[in-house]
Amino acid sequence: MSSHTTLLDSAKEAIRLEADALNTLGLSLDSIFVSVVKAVLDTKQPVVVTGIGKSGIIAQKWVATFNSTGQPAQFLHASEAIHGDLGMVQNGSIVFCLSKSGDSPEIQYLVSLLKSMNIQLVGVGANIDSFLAKESTFFLHTPMTSEACPNNLAPTVSTTLQLAVGDAIAVSLMTERGFSKLDFAKFHPGGALGKKLFTTIEQVMRADALPRVSSDCNFRDLLMEISSKRAGATAVVENEELLGIVTDGDIRRAVERNANLDVLRASDLMNTSAKRIQSSALAVEGFQLMENNKISQLLVVDENGKYCGIIHLHDLLSAGIN
Repeated sequence: MSSHTTLLDSAKEAIRLEADALNTLGLSLDSIFVSVVKAVLDTKQPVVVTGIGKSGIIAQKWVATFNSTGQPAQFLHASEAIHGDLGMVQNGSIVFCLSKSGDSPEIQYLVSLLKSMNIQLVGVGANIDSFLAKESTFFLHTPMTSEACPNNLAPTVSTTLQLAVGDAIAVSLMTERGFSKLDFAKFHPGGALGKKLFTTIEQVMRADALPRVSSDCNFRDLLMEISSKRAGATAVVENEELLGIVTDGDIRRAVERNANLDVLRASDLMNTSAKRIQSSALAVEGFQLMENNKISQLLVVDENGKYCGIIHLHDLLSAGIN
């Protein structure tokens, strides 16, 4: 059994080899890559991505990334292509074929079938002299010296490079299309990002039994309002104008400094520069406002600046906003 040090050295070497190969790949990208991205931007068909073995698994990841970032894509299983799945390849389609060697019998057969169709074939592989490279409309070279595998056999560096090329294409397409966070969330409405980008303050704020007092409210009634409404604070409102906020922290500080509680009024304790947010704002904006100002409550106002709700940090956390 290998020693602890030997195991770590082996792992670090594998990562170093992959990192070095990625740096080389980044430096090697040229006008061919640009042409490929432009071709995808111009196509009206979903792109098709195919590959054999481990490259086929990477191809599926390409498809998942493309679809989630606004580029329709389909995975073509190389073995199933000859049993009807070639039907997904349409006139004018762009087909990406991933293969380290580009010379396996399966790839040669598949490429021959694809070349008989009116498509643009984009090869992605490590062998610039391969059958795939010679038959492709465009060939994206993934330069490498060896796999991270000690026997130079198991796909490691080669598949990492293939993965990176797919991500680079997807990111380039997103940049060219101005693909925003909101666009991304449309494809992930049930996820954490969807919540952050679609949930508004109005959906999570407390709008019933709002805590509110007048500016001349005495200390006892002020304390009762904060306690009964369970928001940890109360708004101070006079003639429907929002004047400020009094928090339970303000109450504690008044007690700690031995203030004469009998004569205190809400106007003596309120923070007139209290942070507030519009009900139509995104909930994640409220979270960021609280986090940046190290506060736990926000007063919510409508489009006319009228007090219409209050939101506590716990309300946002409970809704999955953070």
